[in-house]
Amino acid sequence: VIRCKAAVAWEAGKPLSIEEVEVAPPKAHEVRIKIVATAVCHTDAYTLSGADPEGCFPVILGHEGAGIVESAGEGVTKVKKGDTVIPLYIPQCGECKFCKNPKTNLCQKIRITQGKGVMPDGTSRFTCKGKQIYHFMGTSTFSEYTVVADISVAKIDAAAPLDKVCLLGCGISTGYGAAVNTAKVEPGSTCAVFGLGGVGLAVIMGCKIAGASRIIGIDINKDKYAKATEFGATECISPQDSKKPIQEVLVEMTDGGVDYSFECIGNVGVMRSALEACHKGWGVSVVVGVAAAGQEISTRPFQLVTGRTWKGTAFGGWKSVDNVPKLVTEYMSKKIKVDEFVTHTLPFDKINEAFELMHSGK
Repeated sequence: VIRCKAAVAWEAGKPLSIEEVEVAPPKAHEVRIKIVATAVCHTDAYTLSGADPEGCFPVILGHEGAGIVESAGEGVTKVKKGDTVIPLYIPQCGECKFCKNPKTNLCQKIRITQGKGVMPDGTSRFTCKGKQIYHFMGTSTFSEYTVVADISVAKIDAAAPLDKVCLLGCGISTGYGAAVNTAKVEPGSTCAVFGLGGVGLAVIMGCKIAGASRIIGIDINKDKYAKATEFGATECISPQDSKKPIQEVLVEMTDGGVDYSFECIGNVGVMRSALEACHKGWGVSVVVGVAAAGQEISTRPFQLVTGRTWKGTAFGGWKSVDNVPKLVTEYMSKKIKVDEFVTHTLPFDKINEAFELMHSGK
């Protein structure tokens, strides 16, 4: 058993608490990882808020991390002690019907137990003050050591800077993949990206790499426009600058609508705007943001009858074990940006400050 520091969420709506936890050794087909770097994501904040129907407490949150394998359980063949890895919240077992289908990346092998906050055998590897602590998204990267299933880990280039590539565990991969895998943005096309946070910036990057000629960034926070332009946005607009609905503004700006739109906020009203900003006949709108539980989307069916497509994406459609190492290689060869997404680097015990910076849009 390893004793180490972790940020424990004892209950919903309260700040995280830095505690000493015990991390049990990995069982069969499990891997124990020394987490070197982790990022914070709105999904962590969503669960912490208490709005997540799958949220279990007490829990160790975190799902964008990178580290080194400390030990591997019986039967683990893909990684060994000392390997540099990224934990994966969408695993890839290679055996289930989802993994065998090229149309999806949603491996279901450990979905049920992962959703319940436990390892595949139904138990936890974390204890604190004599209490069992739940796992989160199969990763729990807000701990100096974590245990994950062996199908939930990608071995990456040992030379990669872990304080940067941890972002490939969720945000950057999700946005980039939404553009290149889910939407399949084409050269010369026009795109609109709603929400210019980390995921939105990654979508812009993907659209630019795919050869889009016009990329319109949309956000009410104008402080984000400079960064969006740096990533490839050709112009940025705020919905608050016009009395008309934003979709009407976009349709007028683009002679009938955009070819591709992306919702990167998790707001069902904005999802409708994103769809209705698409061009009749061929426009495709991708839902990337995660809306709160119980919310529903609406539009007039005529929007779809007249040739628009509404799609969604999880982790950018990447089959995780196969593709995360390739994304790291793309970063190392300067094909995709990663460093530019990092605005602040804080010591682990300042994790609550990191959440405050995220909520403030900084």
